[in-house]
Amino acid sequence: MSTDHQTTRPRLPGDPPTTDRVARMVRVDHAGEYGAVRIYQGQLAVLGRSALAPRLQHMLAQEHAHLKHFEGELRSRRVRPTALLPLWHVAGFALGAATALMGERAALACTIAVEETIDDHYRQQHEALGTDEPALKATVDQFRQEELDHRDEAVAGGGRDLPGFSVLAGAIRAGSKLAIWLSERA
Repeated sequence: MSTDHQTTRPRLPGDPPTTDRVARMVRVDHAGEYGAVRIYQGQLAVLGRSALAPRLQHMLAQEHAHLKHFEGELRSRRVRPTALLPLWHVAGFALGAATALMGERAALACTIAVEETIDDHYRQQHEALGTDEPALKATVDQFRQEELDHRDEAVAGGGRDLPGFSVLAGAIRAGSKLAIWLSERA
């Protein structure tokens, strides 16, 4: 039985139509990928000559591909991007640079926290899409796996070994969840 309450129960008054739900998904996914690009750009601005730089560049390249895909989705579906992109432009870079200034493990801890939040977000979207939008669902699944790969690389690099990992990761997760909530609505 599907866990998607949108497809297992009749649409109730006040429920957003499928097109509105999908528009919100595309909007927030575009914003999230934009923020991820900015985080890696901030980290590379500080760690661009470090041993971690090739990993960060690889992750940045994948985030650029994700962003390009969702830019296309915005255009083809005629969905406006979030009004908060200027904020995510600054906040993403600042988060990346600040964690990189704390050291390589802090930068990796940031990646772990963000990617675990995105994993949960994409999992929820997968479930909410049910049988609607099979192409979008396949994209969400592919990007979710790539984000998990980023998390796994950060774990392997020692991100969880950062003293105070749970405090830093908790703050980043909370900020990421707030950014998701705001970007869906603004």
